[in-house]
Amino acid sequence: MRQTCINMVHELAREDKRVVFVGSDLSPGLLGAMKQEMPERHYMEGVMEANVIGMAAGMALEGFIPFVNTIATFITRRCYEQVALDLCLHDLPVRLIANGGGTVYAPLGPTHLAVEDIAIMRALPNMTVTAVSDAEEMKRLMRATLDWPHPIYIRLGKGGDPVISSDANGFAIGKAIVMRHAAGSGHALLISCGVMTARVLEAADLLAAKDIDTEVIHVHTIKPLDGALLLERIDNAGLVVTIEEHTHIGGLGSAVSDLLDEQQGSRRPVVRKLALKDSFAKNYGLQDDLLRISGLLPDQIAASVQQALKAGT
Repeated sequence: MRQTCINMVHELAREDKRVVFVGSDLSPGLLGAMKQEMPERHYMEGVMEANVIGMAAGMALEGFIPFVNTIATFITRRCYEQVALDLCLHDLPVRLIANGGGTVYAPLGPTHLAVEDIAIMRALPNMTVTAVSDAEEMKRLMRATLDWPHPIYIRLGKGGDPVISSDANGFAIGKAIVMRHAAGSGHALLISCGVMTARVLEAADLLAAKDIDTEVIHVHTIKPLDGALLLERIDNAGLVVTIEEHTHIGGLGSAVSDLLDEQQGSRRPVVRKLALKDSFAKNYGLQDDLLRISGLLPDQIAASVQQALKAGT
């Protein structure tokens, strides 16, 4: 996914002279072909994320579309004020490409785990927050960024994720996708984002083997949220579960709960959130190791859904 995203910057730059790449302390050879072909639109800066954001904002004010790339924790926590005031306050078309969203950098520990990134970026006015499922969907997102007038946060997975998206489903920023339709009403509605959608589809297969009907919605854009589709599909569901590789505070689950609070009030259904714990990671290992600790692997998701159905919540 990451390499596809970066390659798309070069491809888009060939098509649109407004596209500029700005990296922050990444491999000197990253996008080397673009640097050689169009050096005036390729910049690799040092460990100074706040300055990089200001630099990108200045370019955007001059009519460019800057794509800024570095590790997710650095592009969110280290320069949050600049993102808020330089980009969002002026509603500039800068694209923040965040390497290693969620628990991707599990071997490096809590300093590199972007487990609250969706929450803090979602809180900013004018910011668009995205988390696609695979490399092919990343291509569709990247093409859509050229015409989107607002700043965008692009959360990247580890790479090598299974391709579950399809051209047949279409793609538009702010429009969720029904990946699996339920056979009838009263089913379990599973709402996920990013690379978790592949795991949720696996969980749905496990549930189907037990004759449990499920519907799966992939929310590649957490903000703006596709409220119309979610409200329509929630009306027919007997159970609503959100699944995300993010702390349970402020992410996709919170966005769905906020929507229901605003639109349905006391009539809203209970939303069960499956997410990372509200704590710093105390373990190192692989991405799936940390997901298992939080109950976010397919078999655990299926078990949680089954348990919630039995409990009637």
